[in-house]
Amino acid sequence: MSTKISVVIHTFNCENILRDCLERVKDFDEIVICDMYSDDKTLEIAKEYGCKIVMFERSGYAEPARNFAIQSASNDWVFVVDSDEWVKEPLKKQIRDFVENPGEYTGARIVRRARDINDKTVYSDDTKLDIPEYLIRVFRKDDVDWPPEVHSSPIIKSGKIYDFPYTGEGVVLDHVMDFSWHDYIDKLNKYTDFEVEKLVRKGKKVNIYYTYFQSIWRTLEMFFFEGGYKQGIEGFIWCAVAGFYKFLSRAKYLEYLKKQKQKMN
Repeated sequence: MSTKISVVIHTFNCENILRDCLERVKDFDEIVICDMYSDDKTLEIAKEYGCKIVMFERSGYAEPARNFAIQSASNDWVFVVDSDEWVKEPLKKQIRDFVENPGEYTGARIVRRARDINDKTVYSDDTKLDIPEYLIRVFRKDDVDWPPEVHSSPIIKSGKIYDFPYTGEGVVLDHVMDFSWHDYIDKLNKYTDFEVEKLVRKGKKVNIYYTYFQSIWRTLEMFFFEGGYKQGIEGFIWCAVAGFYKFLSRAKYLEYLKKQKQKMN
C-alpha cells in the first residue's frame, strides 16, 4: 500500500489565509482543495500551488463535505488541514514517519493549539492551555467516516488510533486566529443555528435551567482548571463565550420547539 500522503483542505472565501496554509503543506504528495463555490480569489491561489480542486455545494460549514473530499484524494493516507491552520516541519516529519510504519494503526490524533498571526499562544474555546486537545486528522481514507453534523469528529472504522506525542514546539497544528469580536459573534450566531439543526434531528429534550448552570460551570472549568486564568481578562472572556455558546444553542432550540408547537395549534 502506498505511503504517499494527500492533504485535504476545505475552503470558502479564504483568500486572506489560504496562501499561508498552502506554503506549509506544499511539499506533501498531493493537496486536495474541496471548495464550496468561493467568490473571491481562493481558487486562483489554489491553482497557483497546483492543487487538485473539487467542488461541493455550499453548506455553511465543512462537515457535510468531509467524506466527499477525503474520497477525492488520490493516495491511501489523508491528512486533513483547515485553511486557518499552520503545519510546521517537526509535525510533518512525525506524520511521514508514522505513515511509513503504521503497524496496527489506521488513524492518528494530533494536538492543536490556538495561535495568533504573530505565533503567540492565545486562548480559545477549542484549546486547553494545560490539557492538549487531540484531533483525528491523519488516517487511511478507506477506514474513516465523518458524520455531517457541525463540529463532529471522524470515526475510524477499523484498526487503532495512534496519539502523536506532544513534545513541544512544532509538533502541533497551529490554529491561527485573527478576527474581531464583531466577526466572532457573527460566527457564533451561525454555528449555534447549526447546533439547533443537530438537536432537531436527534429530538433532544432540553432543560434550560440545567443548561444555564452547565454554561456557568463550563466557564469556571475552563478558567480555573484548563488554564484560562493564565491569559487574564482575555482568557476570562474566551471562557465566558464558550459557556454562552451552549446556552445560546439550547435557547434557540427551545424557541424552535415553541414555534413548531404554535404551528400545530
